[in-house]
Amino acid sequence: MGRTTKVLTDGVYFGEGPRWRDGRLWFSDFYAHAVKSVSPAGDLRIEFEIDDQPSGLGWQPDGSMLIVSMTKRQVLRRSPDGAVAIHADLGHIATFHCNDMVVDSAGGAYVGNFGFDLDAAIESRGVERVLAEHPTAKLAYVAPDGQSRIAAEDMHFPNGPVITPDGKTLIVGETLAGVLTAFDIGAGGDLTGRRVWAPTSPRVPDGICLDADGAIWVANPIAPECVRIAQGGAVLEVIETGAPCFACMLGGEAGRTLFMLTASGSGSAEASAAQTGKILTAEVDSPRAGRP
Repeated sequence: MGRTTKVLTDGVYFGEGPRWRDGRLWFSDFYAHAVKSVSPAGDLRIEFEIDDQPSGLGWQPDGSMLIVSMTKRQVLRRSPDGAVAIHADLGHIATFHCNDMVVDSAGGAYVGNFGFDLDAAIESRGVERVLAEHPTAKLAYVAPDGQSRIAAEDMHFPNGPVITPDGKTLIVGETLAGVLTAFDIGAGGDLTGRRVWAPTSPRVPDGICLDADGAIWVANPIAPECVRIAQGGAVLEVIETGAPCFACMLGGEAGRTLFMLTASGSGSAEASAAQTGKILTAEVDSPRAGRP
């Protein structure tokens, strides 16, 4: 028997980048151009708005918040007093919209991007052809001071990055390759030792999160499920979500509440037309670990 899920909140256009902080789940709502938060009791509020679609979220050690500005290919910095400024411009690295991000303990950030116009490519060529052949993307690293550089190349739609509790390993979901890819993190955020952490096919990874037993929860955007996967690829558990699942995060008082963000679709014509997005919760056995 599967775990019991509950709808924490609805009325969301398209939720992404969930992060647990200060007793609330923070997340981006793409088509509302807003960063929102929700309490464990379902109290939903708008924290602030930007003039673009927000995506990945994270915090630096001084409490400043970093926000991915998707279509402008920037990372914004919101200081503790609420002032928002451009932290990094990634137009020289990202070849299409920026997406998810993880912020390390020093305040540096790894930021993914689509690499190409995925929706247009699927419409013109079909899913199977796009999966078989597509442009790759570069993963960006943004230093704590906002300086940016290429961290890794030839990535197949880098998505859902996480950092292990010891700070030594970055794991990235390569959505269009159906794998979780690991790197060793070196001085100054440099990445080496690229390897497959786990294959996920036929599932594809979108947002992911780590637990204390070393497994990874994977949001599957092409099926109504959130899946727990061990290193090597063994599927440990599947939670049905009722609609495609695009992001997940562990949080709550004990770190054992799994938040799952769903929507009817991700394309702007569909997702921006109605608030079909929901946040579901389930209580799981192993608490959150690592970053975010």
